[in-house]
Amino acid sequence: MRAVALDAVPAAPQVTEVDEPRPGTGEVLVLVATSSLNGFDAATAAGHLQGMMEHTFPLVIGKDFAGTIAELGEGVTEFAVGDEVFGVVMKPSLGAGSLGEYVSVPTAVGLARIPAGLEATEAGALGLAGTAALNAVDAVAPTDGETVLICGATGGVGAIAVQYALARGARVIATARPGAEADFVNDLSGGKAVLVDYTGDLAAQVKELAPEGVAAALHLAGDGSAIADLVADGGRLASTLGLSAEALPGRNLTVVPVMAYPDHATLDRLAADAATGVLRVPVTATYPLERAPQAFADFVSGAVGKLAITLP
Repeated sequence: MRAVALDAVPAAPQVTEVDEPRPGTGEVLVLVATSSLNGFDAATAAGHLQGMMEHTFPLVIGKDFAGTIAELGEGVTEFAVGDEVFGVVMKPSLGAGSLGEYVSVPTAVGLARIPAGLEATEAGALGLAGTAALNAVDAVAPTDGETVLICGATGGVGAIAVQYALARGARVIATARPGAEADFVNDLSGGKAVLVDYTGDLAAQVKELAPEGVAAALHLAGDGSAIADLVADGGRLASTLGLSAEALPGRNLTVVPVMAYPDHATLDRLAADAATGVLRVPVTATYPLERAPQAFADFVSGAVGKLAITLP
């Protein structure tokens, strides 16, 4: 089958022929319609996950997927061939990713049905970023009127987090450069997010808006320690980049490292919110599988939102 794979790391992803996967016990084989790129995929290609996860080559990359179940593995009873599904590849090793014509995935976690009203392109860009965003917002649990700083608001995770924080009634301060990035966040938030330029004096801008410090912050990009300095004493900070309380000695903050966990309940909620218009999946560009290397180059160079990959 055609897939985006690596023969070694670090390396640039290439489209090549690899063996079609087979579903194991408790797995289903999905005919992939769409996928999308995430920071995890870029980190894999850059070799940053060496020593942290087993790598099997040729290594097909990709976490997100949406498609149709083509085959059931032994013991699978809760899904059927022909079900339209989406989710996140959740396996202990790297190699059997979703950026290919087929992917085998476990049914226990990372798999859910696509509801009516949710397009496959949106579903294929929702799983990992949506889960990380929802987990991060839940971790800081903003209440109505509290100010939340979201650093990394123009990425896939940040764009969804902005929407969920606003839905909770929070006052959102979001980082974005003037121009296309600011326009993107303004459009996504309906103009409700207050924008600050992270290429300037971020601390001064945030302190002007929140002199006593923000109640909570999401560390999705940037210097975690500097972001923590903008949170009020006793506040909350969630980080998808591994920041922990141990890295902030002397600070009275609740710090929660977030590892996205796409269980059934989380994926079902994301899908329902996207299908009903509560959540907008921020797909900004779509590429055919053969142009996936260009999509990676655009992603690494700082494209906003989610970049989707469609398969024939």
